[in-house]
Amino acid sequence: MASAADRLRAEISASGGAIPFRRFMELSLYGEGGFYSGAGSAGRRGDFLTSPEVGPLFGTVIAKALDAWWAEFGAPANFSIVEAAAGPGTLARSILAAQPECLRNGRYVAVEVSATQRARHPEGVESRATMPDEPITGVVIANELFDNLPFDLAVFDTGWREAWVAASGDRFVEVLRPFVETPSVLPVSAPHGARAPIQRAAGEWLRDALGVLDRGRILVFDYCTPLTLTAATSPWREWLRTYVQHERGAHYLANPGEQDITAQVMLDQLDDVAEPESLRTQAQFLRLWGIDELVEEGRVAWEAAAARPDLAAMKMRSRISEAAALLDPAGLGGFSALTYRIG
Repeated sequence: MASAADRLRAEISASGGAIPFRRFMELSLYGEGGFYSGAGSAGRRGDFLTSPEVGPLFGTVIAKALDAWWAEFGAPANFSIVEAAAGPGTLARSILAAQPECLRNGRYVAVEVSATQRARHPEGVESRATMPDEPITGVVIANELFDNLPFDLAVFDTGWREAWVAASGDRFVEVLRPFVETPSVLPVSAPHGARAPIQRAAGEWLRDALGVLDRGRILVFDYCTPLTLTAATSPWREWLRTYVQHERGAHYLANPGEQDITAQVMLDQLDDVAEPESLRTQAQFLRLWGIDELVEEGRVAWEAAAARPDLAAMKMRSRISEAAALLDPAGLGGFSALTYRIG
């Protein structure tokens, strides 16, 4: 099978010598031979760790929020939980294990573009590659989705230019071209070589997801930056990163298909689509929905069974270490948690 690099070279040639950076990122991550089409994944044995992979506590807390929102909307029988970018189904497993009431007569839809990842989805979910077409009443969850959606890359070179990607021997290089219309979120001036993401795909996804909801909420977790200006005036390595096997990877144009490409989510660009109902840190969100009570419940259960602990007691004890990671303000706890409400 051709590699992602081979497919990129073929498309660059067919396109007249260069393709937009967003297309380079899309093929590198999701095309045939791309990172997520192959062995790339979240998890302790994967390339990076997200909140669901820390342990089941994250999903248990979310299940409490889901039940509260289900009750708020009148406990409808057709309630749907739709998880976008579900990966191998780790979060789905945790939420299903928590047995939320909203799913007694409802459904859990795990949306994942990668067939390799879909093959690992648990029983009890509706596994599919695309978002539902019909209007739903329920909650759409997007955990670390926006940061992986392909974006245009702006580069300041006596003015803002758009980065395209060309092939030069075995390497891929940037070619700067004028924007048809300079995005309004960019500052008038910036340091030479400054970069900023133009995250149209994230905005389009949010708009489409809001359109799918008849009544309900969208719940987003991601690492976010309030203003595009911050990215445009900061070293680009602070907001544009690559990962492979739990370590920072190479330059974002290197090794396509072999490393993750990810960026901070610019909240001002999402605000152009819709302003959130709430914006909290992940730590604040998890505390709002009872993580501290769940940890205390785990501590009490462990102490009661410590003399002859079984697997259930060990799982309850693990809530203490899981909570420490999920609430860490310098790590996952500092991520943003956004909700959007319809109806």
